[in-house]
Parts: sequence; C-alpha cells; structure tokens
Amino acid sequence: MSFVAWLKAHYDEKGPARWLAFLLELIAAVMLMGLMLLTCIDVAGRYLFNNPVPGAIELTQIGLAIMVFAAMPVVTWRGGHIVVDLLDRYLPTGLVKFLSLVAALVMSVSFYFLGTRIYELGERSIRRGEVTEFLGISSGYVVQYIALMSWATAAGMITYGIYRILFQDPSK
Repeated sequence: MSFVAWLKAHYDEKGPARWLAFLLELIAAVMLMGLMLLTCIDVAGRYLFNNPVPGAIELTQIGLAIMVFAAMPVVTWRGGHIVVDLLDRYLPTGLVKFLSLVAALVMSVSFYFLGTRIYELGERSIRRGEVTEFLGISSGYVVQYIALMSWATAAGMITYGIYRILFQDPSK
C-alpha cells in the first residue's frame, strides 16, 4: 500500500486539508515522542546517575505548547471538542444546525482575536529579548507559534468545520 493510499484510507478530509491534518498530527506525534524520551532520559539520569537533563522542565513546557497547539486545528475542524447536546434530540434538526453554525462562528472569531493578541505579545517578547530562564530560548517565537495555530484553528473552523455542519450526515 502506498503512502498516498494509506493517507486516503485513514483521513476523511479532502484535498489539502488531508495533508495539513497529517502534517499537524505528525508534528504533535513527534513532539509527544520527544517528550516521552526526554522524560525517560531525565528520570533515568536523575535517579540512576544523579545527573538530570539540564533545562528539561523548559523543554517540556515548550514541547507541550507545540504539541497541543499543533493538534488544536485538527481537533477543532473535525468537531472533536466536548459538546453538551442534551437538547439536540428534542430540537428540530434545522435549529440544531443553526446553533452549531453560531457556535462555529463564535469560536472562529474568538480564536482569530485571541491569536491576534497572542501574536502581539510574542512580538513584544521578541522586541524585549525575553528568553527562558535556564536555556535562554527566545520565548517570543513559541508565543507566535501559538498565535499562528490559533489563526489556523479559526480558519479551519470557519471553512471545513462549517462545511461539515452543513453538508455531512449528522449520524456520522
């Protein structure tokens, strides 16, 4: 089985969204693997050799940010967030779709403005030369990455998320 055939078999998205979902999930998976290895090496070094990995806490914090915000656009456009649907079976289907659209628009606008503010904070961190305490990694670039992923989440929700609400079978 070729890679493209595997990708088509395991990803429901269409066109470039399929490749973007794969790329973002790959980033999240690599970060998770890296965090697992870092934690194992740090714990072994700490308890067996009395020599922990320098800056492991900072690397873990940055890795968690990269992992979570890489997965956020994919989870959002797939509709994977926790949803309380207590009234959905009692309300007409048209009203449920309308409320879902309103929720998608509110989330998109919220993520857009959140990303804008976060990006401004990242620019300010870079301008001021703020770095992490132990390793001296510029924190502004990580903050700007979070803003970019927030914008990707907003774009994914406003495009593919709304497409799924309007045109896909609600039983899926």
